[in-house]
Amino acid sequence: MPRARRGFKARRRRKKILKIARGNYGARSRQFRSAIEQVHNSWEDAYRHRRQKKREFRRLWIARINAAVRTHGLSYSKFIARLKKAGIGLDRKILAELAFQDPGGFKAVVDAAKR
Repeated sequence: MPRARRGFKARRRRKKILKIARGNYGARSRQFRSAIEQVHNSWEDAYRHRRQKKREFRRLWIARINAAVRTHGLSYSKFIARLKKAGIGLDRKILAELAFQDPGGFKAVVDAAKR
């Protein structure tokens, strides 16, 4: 039986990993063993941070809404409670955008929640 060389398949697998590992520091972008370790860590971080990003944006929106609402004499929690009571179905992303881009429109929403 002839000797099976692992040339093409193995090279294709290594090249794929090394292509993904480009831009990393030192051996992590050049040596296969280091590169595969780095790529797997990167994938784990990317997975984790895709979920963290959602939390961080929600925190940012809440901070912006809170800052804007306090200028109208309310706290964030009271504002959200009154919004729910008034049946205004705007989410935090939209409220934060309103507070940042259109203070007049946001004031109208606050006044509607106060009533």
